[in-house]
Amino acid sequence: MKLDSSISAVITGGASGLGAATARKLASYGVKVALFDLNAEKGEALAKELGGVFCNVNVTDDASVDAGFEKSRAAIGQERILINCAGTGNAIKTASRDKNTGEVSHFPLDKFNMIIQINLVGTFRCIAKSAAGMMTLDPIDGERGAIVNTASVAAEDGQIGQAAYSASKGGVVGMTLPIARDLSREFIRVNTILPGIFNTPLLAAAPEPVKQALGAQVPHPARLGNPEEYASLATEMCRNAYFNGEDVRLDGAIRMAPR
Repeated sequence: MKLDSSISAVITGGASGLGAATARKLASYGVKVALFDLNAEKGEALAKELGGVFCNVNVTDDASVDAGFEKSRAAIGQERILINCAGTGNAIKTASRDKNTGEVSHFPLDKFNMIIQINLVGTFRCIAKSAAGMMTLDPIDGERGAIVNTASVAAEDGQIGQAAYSASKGGVVGMTLPIARDLSREFIRVNTILPGIFNTPLLAAAPEPVKQALGAQVPHPARLGNPEEYASLATEMCRNAYFNGEDVRLDGAIRMAPR
């Protein structure tokens, strides 16, 4: 897909981190961008910087996502690119024992479901609605659109306490190929990135020694990933017409230890 001002893109989680870096990268090619996020302050500021549009969207809510697509399409046209970066995580053991009292508890199911709803169902919701819109377009050079999802290395080597997060991201990996096959006859490609340890807002508050210790676990290069490196791969997945149905780790060759 040729990236220029004739192309529109929607980036969920686009106000910061991986999503913001990807929005900037796409905009550098002239692509018109819409940012779906709940952080209105950051989202509005970035949209203004990039000449795009901000849409206050909760990916777990049908009406909110519908309203986001309606607003973005009115402003910049039907998107040919969807980048799914919206997501969150938690760390709770499946079952645990209090060291002081010996009391036993288990992972609260509402908190497990929340992660699934945001990371997995929210991703699929945006894919389905975006793909339906892409199908109304005429193909350009044999393509109607490209979708890039964000999973995590935790999909393959989740750590202690990451049952919900790993399940949600494993689900994103697992649905990538079936969705790519579903949409193949409509000339829409689907790929997923599995980032390792990246320097995103989730780690922004961590002390520098903690960041350095995390980066030292990476075989090469021994540092945290930069959001721009994610953006580079996401952009290539959009540009390269033969890139389809793939789940790609972007992690400096790290394999996560149990903790």
